[in-house]
Amino acid sequence: MTGYITARLVAAVPVLLGASLLVFLMLALIPGDPVDVMLGASGGTITAEQREAIRGQLGLNDPLPVRYFNFLVNAVQGDLGRSISTRRPVVVEITSNIPSTLQLAAASMTLSVVLGFVLGTTAALKHNTVWDTIIMAIALGGVAIPSFWLGMILLMIFSLSLGWLPPAGTGGVDRLIMPAIALGYGASAIVARLVRSSMLEVMHQDFLRTARAKGLAEYAVVVRHAMKNALIPVITLLGVQAGFLIANAVVVETVFSRPGLGRLLVQALLNRDFPVVQGVILVIATLYVVLNLVVDLAYAWIDPRIRYR
Repeated sequence: MTGYITARLVAAVPVLLGASLLVFLMLALIPGDPVDVMLGASGGTITAEQREAIRGQLGLNDPLPVRYFNFLVNAVQGDLGRSISTRRPVVVEITSNIPSTLQLAAASMTLSVVLGFVLGTTAALKHNTVWDTIIMAIALGGVAIPSFWLGMILLMIFSLSLGWLPPAGTGGVDRLIMPAIALGYGASAIVARLVRSSMLEVMHQDFLRTARAKGLAEYAVVVRHAMKNALIPVITLLGVQAGFLIANAVVVETVFSRPGLGRLLVQALLNRDFPVVQGVILVIATLYVVLNLVVDLAYAWIDPRIRYR
């Protein structure tokens, strides 16, 4: 197991390098000068020599390969540079915003797993009935409705019209409900569809007929045998969905004016704050790699036949 984890971590290095390189090159091609954003209204009051001095301090006059190499060397040491807009270390900007994003992603994942398993299992057990049709219609809506549109609808109904929930910010569970629903509804629909198909495939296996023949209660047959054997493809999907939820938080955090990595990334892109953009993308890519590794290790826990060497 240790050898497998080490090999996966080593294989993740080229992935992270590729992601950082692509982001670096795309940012380098964006028109505009970050110095203008940093100086703001005072940009017209400084001389050309002072502007060039600032560019030199920020390393913007160096060739692209040199700038990228310096970024990698500093990143390995835990230094992602300083924000051009706030002049704070990028690590500080990220660590102050990442708890809110992880909280939102965890709440959304919990909602998607619970709702997806309940709906998917119910649809499989009520196959070809009106309940199956209703649940699949709900799942289709989750796949079709964009999270930003659902978020605005939730704001209009539960915040502006009814006044039940606060419209924005962080602080309590009441401020987490609408963002979690907006972000997790689509994921729960996908989970429900996969759980239904996996359960339908497993429910016709011979070992379930044997379990029923031995006199096991239907609850034990479904939960202890059918559901456990249907988990492998679902766990694979959950790993992908976890990364999707973290990345898609960009939209939801913007809609609900919620601090987090997503909103930080949007503001950094608008301000051409390249160090912050590179740092956030690198963190998101790292989280995605780690989540996929956790999913692979979960296979062995669910299915004893799977062993990693």
